[in-house]
Amino acid sequence: MAGSGFDPTIGALNTSLNLRLLNQNVVSGNIANADTPGYKAKTVEFESALRDALGTSGELQTQTSDPRHIAHRDTDSVDPEIYDDPNGVESLDGNTVDRSAEMAKLAENQLLYDSSAEMLKRKLGMLKYAITEGGGSR
Repeated sequence: MAGSGFDPTIGALNTSLNLRLLNQNVVSGNIANADTPGYKAKTVEFESALRDALGTSGELQTQTSDPRHIAHRDTDSVDPEIYDDPNGVESLDGNTVDRSAEMAKLAENQLLYDSSAEMLKRKLGMLKYAITEGGGSR
């Protein structure tokens, strides 16, 4: 997203939205395959991917030589791991999807997606205000 190097919050929110969308697709796929014999429920390693993208995983942070420099983090290239859910209980037909648990995950993910989208909307609104109203006329 343009501007993510300018403001790391925008980049982080953009990454969060992308990861939430991926998670929504994986959970929706699980629900769609709840009656497919032998289907193994998938899960996304969302939290660690987001921590890695934001640089909060305990790794060394980008250093700047001046406090006015912008430390750019490339959050758009996050590649979370999607794997078979190890907590799935296999039914008689080999399927590991728990439909009610997946529906709860879907609802939670949607709420978190909506809140990230709202925060991004507000952040962009503040930037727009700063550009148009805060700059004053000369």
